[in-house]
Amino acid sequence: MSKENFDTKLAELERLPQEVIKAPAQPVDVTIQEAENLFIWIQDDKEVLMSKGLDWEIFVADLPVRTGACRYAQALWVKERYSQEEATKSWKKESPKAYEFRDDLLADMRFAFRKRPDVLNRVREIANGEGNADMIQDLMDISVLGKANVSELEKIKYDLRVLDIAEQKSDKLADLLAKANGASLDNSQAKDIRDRALTHLNEAIDEIRDTGKYAFRKDPERYKGYISRYRRR
Repeated sequence: MSKENFDTKLAELERLPQEVIKAPAQPVDVTIQEAENLFIWIQDDKEVLMSKGLDWEIFVADLPVRTGACRYAQALWVKERYSQEEATKSWKKESPKAYEFRDDLLADMRFAFRKRPDVLNRVREIANGEGNADMIQDLMDISVLGKANVSELEKIKYDLRVLDIAEQKSDKLADLLAKANGASLDNSQAKDIRDRALTHLNEAIDEIRDTGKYAFRKDPERYKGYISRYRRR
């Protein structure tokens, strides 16, 4: 049902003004569980709460839908965060080997084209620059340059398959780096939707709790059900 709830609420979530969106003040899974507990707790208080002005349809009947939407949005956010963390780990593992591979390729090209000043100048140009993006582009440039000048490479009995490997590595590493360094976690679409779903859920929780605490301010046994256990700790 969470996916259906999310689909039902998505357009409404996207329409929420940016200025009302708030990041979590407590663990999201705690908020979701408290919303579910609250929904059960208030069922016996319907008449009292409505007599104090609580809109039952908007805030109570809709609470499970808001909860489900938030649960699914949180799952999407966790998935994206996990994927980016895994990409970062993979990049840290693969990039040192890629730099070494690039340096070996440059050494190969310098030797193969030592008698071709025109091509050797191009090798020097490729070797200039620094950084991850430059290294990835170097692999592609070397592959293209080598394939355009096969005769010199054949003279040194070079394994031309290495040029294909360089091209493949360039594509693979570009994708990996994009996943690791792409849109930051703080600015991701998944996080934005999660925060919107959480804000929408908290709107209902706050309205219900505020009304309940007012209605049962003289009834400790009912009042306690409208207090957040997490915040009370």
